[in-house]
Amino acid sequence: MSTGMERLQFAFEGGKSAGAFAPTLVGVVGSGNLEVLVESREDALCTVEVETSARGFGHIWEAVLNDFHERHSLAGVRVSINDMGATPAVVGLRLDQAVAQIADARP
Repeated sequence: MSTGMERLQFAFEGGKSAGAFAPTLVGVVGSGNLEVLVESREDALCTVEVETSARGFGHIWEAVLNDFHERHSLAGVRVSINDMGATPAVVGLRLDQAVAQIADARP
């Protein structure tokens, strides 16, 4: 098994445009936690890039992000995640926090 960070990429067709907003950061990079950066993009996609220290859990990330997309169905959003072994519940919490802060980050 190789060492180092694993990079995973996902893309979803969004349903609800998030509109323009300032970049939003929630969480912290630390053991058992993660940070989520959400940025506006000018198309109908919601893209997610994950950098994680917990290698081999792509299927879990896919399930968590599918659930996130089903709940929020965002369009025009780029999500960058820096993970240090957060549980799926923490990932979901941080993603929901980021979405809640998007409204506050609009110009």
